[in-house]
This record gives sequence, C-alpha cells and structure tokens, in this order.
Amino acid sequence: MTRKISVAAIQTSYGMDLQANIKKTAEFIRKAAAGGAQVVLPSELFQGPYFCVAQQERWFAEAHPWREHPCVTALAPLARELGVVLPISIFEREGPHYFNSLVMVDADGSLLGVYRKSHIPDGPGYMEKYYFRPGDTGFQVWDTKAGRLGVGICWDQWYPEAARAMALMGAEVLLYPTAIGSEPHDASLDTAAPWRRAMQGHAVSNVIPVVGANRIGFEPWADYPNGGQAFYGSSFIADHRGDLVADFGREDEGVLAAEFDLDFLATHRAAWGFFRDRRPDLYGALTKGRPQ
Repeated sequence: MTRKISVAAIQTSYGMDLQANIKKTAEFIRKAAAGGAQVVLPSELFQGPYFCVAQQERWFAEAHPWREHPCVTALAPLARELGVVLPISIFEREGPHYFNSLVMVDADGSLLGVYRKSHIPDGPGYMEKYYFRPGDTGFQVWDTKAGRLGVGICWDQWYPEAARAMALMGAEVLLYPTAIGSEPHDASLDTAAPWRRAMQGHAVSNVIPVVGANRIGFEPWADYPNGGQAFYGSSFIADHRGDLVADFGREDEGVLAAEFDLDFLATHRAAWGFFRDRRPDLYGALTKGRPQ
C-alpha cells in the first residue's frame, strides 16, 4: 500500500475582526476536509489585516504566547474533530519578545511545536523588523499523521537554502503561508510571477511538492486614508517537477487541493541524485556572512 498525502491551501481575504477571521478560516478548513484534504494551509497572519504596512505600537497587543493564541485554541479542536493537520500562522509573544510564528497542529489536535520566521523583511509596506525578532527555532520539519512537513513563512520562501535545509531534514512537502501583494513605493512592481517561480524552483531542486497560500483583497491603511495594500493571491500547489497542479488567480476565493504519492516521490528523489551528488565540502561560502 502506497503512502499518499492530500494537501490544501486556503485563499481568502481577512478583516479587522479576529473571531470573524477564525470563523471564516474554519469554514474553509471544513470544506477542504470534506474534499479529503489531510493537511490544510491558511495564509500568513490570518488573525487580522496584515499590519506590518507601517510602524504602529498598538499592534503589539494582538500577540499571544503560541500555546494560548486564539487561533490555536480555536482551531486545534477542529483539527482533532476533522482529523486534519493545520499549520497555523500567528503573531507570537514570548515574554518581551515578539515573533512571526507558525504552530503545527497534528490531526489529533496535539501541538507539535512552533516555528519562528527566520528571514524578516523590512521595506515599504512590509516593515516586519519593527514587530518581529529573527526566529530562533531554526528550520523545523514535523512528523505528522499525514506525512513529514516542512514550513517556511512568507519571506523565507525566497531562500533556496531554507527549502534545501528542510529537504535535508526529511521534509516530504514544503508549505509556505504568505501575505504579499502590491509594493507601495513602486506601483509598477508586480512580484506575483517571480514569487511563484522561486518556490517552483524549490520543488524542482528538491523533487518535492510545494504549497503556497496567499491572501487576497485590498486592505486600506487606517492611518493612511489614501493608501492601502492589494494582495495578489495567486496561491498554488506545485508538484515535484515544479508544475502547477492547482492554482488560483488574483481574486479567487476558496480551497486548492492536490494529492501526492509519497512513496513515488521518495524513489523519484533518489533517482534524480540531487542529494547523492551534493558537494557540501564546496559550499563553505554559504555559511559565512561575508565570504572573502
């Protein structure tokens, strides 16, 4: 009997109301589970609007310890009820420290642990360094009831080193919750296509399926009435070749799903020889901040 995994991604918009956002996400999780999904990925920081568009101290009040976060306490029981694995993106507080984090909830509702976003961006519309410390967990791969899952958060998805590290740790699927859209400093800059291509490259180079879940909709900036952020969706599921097997456009709302044969992928990954032919002895420049 072959090992198979069915994965799903949620693409939708979110507003200011935490409980409404949790309820909306739960409805999509139910829909995905009804379609046979074993792993359901919501987008990044779905607890509310993407608040990192500006530096506003009021948002720190929305962070919680990861085991007590409202999104976790509400959705972990749902994971147990439906028998699905839920990677839940949250704004985490640990003492005086704040992180952009993800809690992996197994299909029995147990909390397997937390991953803290490693790469923290800083720029117009994405001022995350004001809110989040760089993650201190290292990359995380979890053995879940559905399979061995690796997870990066948004900006992590642009780094091939992160994907390769998780593949070396035995990940069978890579998941990337995301919040990305317009660039307020340059209206002509559209990153939707390279955003996808970067992750499709991870799929090819590691012979591994990749799931990207992004939000949609225009979110006005409360303190900047003439501005706002338009999120471009384009969520997708890519197979081990990097081919899109399921994808949404910029305004679609709903659930994407795909099934993969994990035994086939393990054999195919070995046959390609990417991990056999690696030369770590030549990669020293990758571990130096400023190679000479």
